[in-house]
Amino acid sequence: MPMNRNFAAQEPARTEVDAYEGPTLLEFGAPWCPHCQAVQPLLEEAFAHHPGVRHIKIEDGKGKPLGRSYRVKLWPTLIFLSNGTEVDRLVRSGDGEELRRAMEKIDPTVR
Repeated sequence: MPMNRNFAAQEPARTEVDAYEGPTLLEFGAPWCPHCQAVQPLLEEAFAHHPGVRHIKIEDGKGKPLGRSYRVKLWPTLIFLSNGTEVDRLVRSGDGEELRRAMEKIDPTVR
């Protein structure tokens, strides 16, 4: 699965996310957020090496239940899941190496 460049039209329910199989990256943010925009090249590079990771971009904000269930406070918040379970989390990180290590935790097969 390639990197998703668009925010989901509708966020999935937490029960749906908890039932995901395999590696998943939840990206919480907003299209107008400069921090979210700045991390996009790093995500693109990471997904080039991990094409099997499901990527879900979620436009977060006040009253959005999925973000609140993960206690998201700053954007971007990247939550790395393996079979629906959180393995790692990066908040407002601009460190490509840190992102690479987190991706390897959920998808150890690097291309």
